[in-house]
Amino acid sequence: MSRDQIVSLIVLGGMVALFLWDRLRYDLVALLALLTAVLGGIVPANHAFAGFSNPVLPLIAGALILSAAIARSGAVEVLVRWLTPLLRSPTLQVGVLAACVAGLSAFVKNVGALAIFMPVAFQVARRNERSPSEFLMPLSFASLLGGSMTLIGTSPNMLAATARQELEGAPFHMFDFTPVGFGTALCGVLFLTFGWRLIPRGRRSAAADRVFKIEDYTSELRVVASSPYTGRTVADIEASAGGEVAITAIVRDEYRRYVPGGSWAILPEDLLVVEADPQALEQFISDGKLDLIGTKELPEVRDQREEEHAEPKREAALVPAEMDPNHLAVVEAVITAESQLIGKSAAELQLRERYGVNLLAIGRRGRRTTVRLRRVKFQLGDAIVFQGRRAVINETLAELGCLPLAERQLRLGRRRQMVLPVLILAAAMGMAAFRVVPAEIAFVGAALAVVLLGLLTLNEVYAAVEWPILILIGALIPIGEAVKSTGTTDLLAGLLSGFALHLPGYAILALILAVTMLVTPILHHAAAVLVMGPIAAELAQQLGYKIDPFLIAVGLGAGSDFLSPIGHQSNTLVMGPGGYHFADYWKLGLPLSLIVVGIGVPVILLFWPLA
Repeated sequence: MSRDQIVSLIVLGGMVALFLWDRLRYDLVALLALLTAVLGGIVPANHAFAGFSNPVLPLIAGALILSAAIARSGAVEVLVRWLTPLLRSPTLQVGVLAACVAGLSAFVKNVGALAIFMPVAFQVARRNERSPSEFLMPLSFASLLGGSMTLIGTSPNMLAATARQELEGAPFHMFDFTPVGFGTALCGVLFLTFGWRLIPRGRRSAAADRVFKIEDYTSELRVVASSPYTGRTVADIEASAGGEVAITAIVRDEYRRYVPGGSWAILPEDLLVVEADPQALEQFISDGKLDLIGTKELPEVRDQREEEHAEPKREAALVPAEMDPNHLAVVEAVITAESQLIGKSAAELQLRERYGVNLLAIGRRGRRTTVRLRRVKFQLGDAIVFQGRRAVINETLAELGCLPLAERQLRLGRRRQMVLPVLILAAAMGMAAFRVVPAEIAFVGAALAVVLLGLLTLNEVYAAVEWPILILIGALIPIGEAVKSTGTTDLLAGLLSGFALHLPGYAILALILAVTMLVTPILHHAAAVLVMGPIAAELAQQLGYKIDPFLIAVGLGAGSDFLSPIGHQSNTLVMGPGGYHFADYWKLGLPLSLIVVGIGVPVILLFWPLA
């Protein structure tokens, strides 16, 4: 064993130990391992950060941005409503979503299918008061299971087909993987339907922890004549909103206020006083084509440059919308003890005229209000939603004695675009699936389209990207390459070959499948196929077996990384949003891996005999 091989094994062992110890965050562990590999001489200093140019990083970033755009579009709520009749229990909620992801992953890239259903999982979790961590890992694993069903579902299958082309002169075809992939996916999804309980409780995303938890907001909405809610009863409308919106009062003829019963019919020009959380309120406004009271035009803020230059309009045209001082912003704030708002109403204070802000909603714990919003007297601790000019909104909040809350990307008063994000995502996945452009180009281009079309602001785009995950991947890629270049993988392969010669054919096939699954977290799923494919083919030829079942096993094993967050980008994608620790993947992934081996080997032997 050479010095470089010893260093490689030390780096790998120390990295895995620190991941399992879980005292340092995963991106710090990866950077520490990279630095150790550079100091140990197995990673050249000028190659240390080459991993950050790997295409998988922009692919993951683009998928996260598209996922955020889909979540903001309202399409997620529509999909959740379609699925609601099937989501009556926690077990069915996980099972149905996992089955949907697995089925879609067979025909589009598995990370793309996962990106579509991640916002759905967040919505279902929120509606049922569950942690998103109970959904995200099962959905990630389901995307890997589904991707194994076809040639285009996952990269390991395409690489296995390439290996067969080089060895046999013909590649695998589109559905050659389907019998084996379908069998393992079916059993795997059934396990995930019940096995999600193995995920440690209490896992939360750091982003979710930063959100200030308050009760529902009270807002006022105008019913226009063209609204689909016109003529429907209060009970019917509340039911169609999934019970997440309560109509607490109806104002008619501008001054008559009523507390409606469930049988009351909604009339044109009714003003509805509703109670809901911001997301449900936003969807309710969109579905009913309602006008949010309070979103009137505000006086323009003069840019100092307009007073200094003769051509202000030309200069303004060169300024991005977000930097325009007249760009409207919606902020959440809480009333402090020093606030001048306490004991007064918006009408008394003349908030729009004196302070240049619109009052959109009020949130108050423990009490439901039925009076007009502008007449509600503010109290200490009230949560309020203001709309104002971005350039001065923070100063205005300070003047009013209000403390801004952690930004929740509220979009009240902003129009939703439901169709465009879905079309952009479909175009990106279509171009990647049919290899019009590489997947990373398709997803980055789609993310750029999201920004240029105004579907997300730049702040929302950067907030959607899980930067620690990208650092993790970029730091580990050079380490994986070093393990291969130092001959450490060849050393391990030699040991495997010597052991396998004494086993029956089905056991050797199971060993190849299991070892591929074990090395995938270290080498990345693509590298695992490139390393294990030739080893498996050589071993099969030495023992007089066909190479096809062994290549199928390598493809299945490399596409079934359920033991870590770093072997496949789907697992990496959910680590941050799910708040998972490195060791959490073993708890659900180990039994699933045993199921894949236990089901996969007999099915491979059934459809791909050894001789």
